[in-house]
Amino acid sequence: MGFAELSIADIAAEYDLPIEEVFNLCEQLGIAYKNQETNLALEDAKAVIAKVLSQRQGVVTPESRDNCAKATTSEP
Repeated sequence: MGFAELSIADIAAEYDLPIEEVFNLCEQLGIAYKNQETNLALEDAKAVIAKVLSQRQGVVTPESRDNCAKATTSEP
């Protein structure tokens, strides 16, 4: 199994997350770690990043809500 050379701290910094949130994601995904400097296996790093991105897709910002409202209320 190859290593991604990405630590939990690297992922947290790259995606602007608290370290504890990355720990929680690792636990949810069954990924073992020791501390924030743990380098993750490539597959594990991909799984954590995919989970972060999927959670972010469900987030509605005020700007996206306004854009959606404008698009659905255009006059004929």
